[in-house]
Amino acid sequence: MKHLTTIAAASAIALTAAAPALAEKWDMPMAYSASNFHSATGAEFAQCVTTGTQGGIEIVTHPSGSLFKGADIKRAVQTGQAPIGERLLSGHQNENAIFGFDSVPFLATSFDDAAKLWKAAKPTLEKTLADQNLTLLYSVPWPPQGMYFKNAVNSVAEMKGIKFRSYNNATSRLAELTGMLPVTIEAAEISQAFATGVADAMISSGSTGYDRKVWESLNYFYEVDAWLPRNYVFVNSDVWSGVSDENKAVIEGCAGLAEYAGWYRAKEYTQFTLEGLRAGGMKVGPASIKMVNELKEIGVTMTNEWLEAAGDDGKAIVDAFNSMQ
Repeated sequence: MKHLTTIAAASAIALTAAAPALAEKWDMPMAYSASNFHSATGAEFAQCVTTGTQGGIEIVTHPSGSLFKGADIKRAVQTGQAPIGERLLSGHQNENAIFGFDSVPFLATSFDDAAKLWKAAKPTLEKTLADQNLTLLYSVPWPPQGMYFKNAVNSVAEMKGIKFRSYNNATSRLAELTGMLPVTIEAAEISQAFATGVADAMISSGSTGYDRKVWESLNYFYEVDAWLPRNYVFVNSDVWSGVSDENKAVIEGCAGLAEYAGWYRAKEYTQFTLEGLRAGGMKVGPASIKMVNELKEIGVTMTNEWLEAAGDDGKAIVDAFNSMQ
């Protein structure tokens, strides 16, 4: 992956744009730690833009929720408190069900299927964001979601009463349907939450668990491959409209490179992080057939609920996705 660390900078040099008379600084809030591959990709995107615009637009990233907490990033960009930001897409599902298309359980469970689902959903998502004064720049998926527990679990019945970290509507609903107790916890707070017993389980990628060293509190990771949620980078549309055509071309070029680099990293990072969890002392492996089948039954319920909430737009996304299979 070493070549990816220089691809943005190298390409930015090739992308020439006339710098505006007055340089602009864009602070970019991000929810995840600087070591996370999403944050690393975002930092390279920022450098690409800064270099490609000859310093006309300098993007400075602020990882770990240091500028705005994850839940506040989208609103901050919408209202102009920050010009650009990155956020977990499904974190906004309570506003509009469309934002949760990537977290419909067992709809898209591989990177290839996630790419098809993104293609199916992107036009609708762009329109939804435009209505909220936001312009989409790029999006990168997480590795497939698995389930973390402090103690061994082999069926849904054994999950009852466990305190479960939720990060969006889908994870909260999953907790309810399995009898677990949902507790909303931002990514930056995961380590402390598990260490202090605020939560004892979660569904997330191997990447999140590896970054937060959850083996210090949890002992089991079950490969469920429930879905591949996405992060996305977006800019305030009023700010975007004031960018010159030359600099827009640079930013869009850098965004395309970031999406490619982030996608590559997500795939490569999947096995690396699972090995990291094992090295930390966790037991990592597939969930029992019984547990997977029970979770898939719950997935059917959640899919139907999402389709009802998302209406015609949601059905069109699923239909378009299925037509690519």
